[in-house]
Amino acid sequence: MFLENTVNQEEQFGWIEVICGSMFSGKTEELIRRLKRAQFAKQKVEIFKPAIDTRYHEEMVVSHNKNEIRSTPVPAAENIRILAQGCDVIGIDEAQFFDDEIVAVCNDLANSGIRVIVAGLDMDFKGNPFGPMPALMATAEYVTKVHAVCTRTGNLAHFSYRKATSENLVLLGETDEYEPLSRAAYYKAMRESKEEE
Repeated sequence: MFLENTVNQEEQFGWIEVICGSMFSGKTEELIRRLKRAQFAKQKVEIFKPAIDTRYHEEMVVSHNKNEIRSTPVPAAENIRILAQGCDVIGIDEAQFFDDEIVAVCNDLANSGIRVIVAGLDMDFKGNPFGPMPALMATAEYVTKVHAVCTRTGNLAHFSYRKATSENLVLLGETDEYEPLSRAAYYKAMRESKEEE
């Protein structure tokens, strides 16, 4: 028996790709690059972001270097499930800000044959896994971890050090509020900030 007789060639396959890393590591830039390639291939693409993310634009997903792509802001992950029907590729930016339902939504979309590309912070400013990102990384077929460059050592950075004093888990920010740091620089900065208290 030939292998092609045992494989259902008609079945449509979907999958999940996760792009994760610290602030300023190029997550959104990579998301936009992949989505624009899909658009160029004339695939039906939809992009979603949390409605709370209005840093650069209300409707555009914008990287720190001002590359952008049109998106649909949604208040909850469940909205994506409804709006994604008929798409070939779905992009989701800032996934860490969504509720835990985002994991089931991404899996349902992938199971229905859609390529799902998710970008988000893997750790919060305290160095802990951020929201639904660990579960998304565990269920994804492909995980790409991107790194920033540490502003203090020049080494690879994968921590997002918060310079602002807010303890809120969600604090949308830029270079005024956050700094990408290597492991050594991050823990040194955390020790110094505790000593100042």
